[in-house]
Amino acid sequence: MIYTMMHGKIHRATVTEANLEYVGSITIDEELLEASGILPGERVQIVNNNNGARLETYTIPGERGSGVICLNGAAARCAMKGDIVIIIAYAQMDEKEARELKPKVVLVDENNHIVRKFAEKANATV
Repeated sequence: MIYTMMHGKIHRATVTEANLEYVGSITIDEELLEASGILPGERVQIVNNNNGARLETYTIPGERGSGVICLNGAAARCAMKGDIVIIIAYAQMDEKEARELKPKVVLVDENNHIVRKFAEKANATV
């Protein structure tokens, strides 16, 4: 059996821009991508704490240290500048990998600068 597990998360990031005219995706500060273990081009789920919207798109690395979180294209309709979002990446794995997984979680401040990073073994029963 294959499980889909959360492997990386950027928690409570602030949307810095919504660009309807761009082709699509979410631009994320490269430092945040690396810290969370999320790769450029990886599919992510975005949960908007302000309006409850949930969407999936792919990541584009933004300028390192800029704090950029920019929803592009159609995704820009789901958030506006200042909204708080959670960005989650999932990976598929077998049961052994799932039980050993240590998801990378990044907590950020209001400027999307890293406040805390941690990787803890998942406690969920598989």
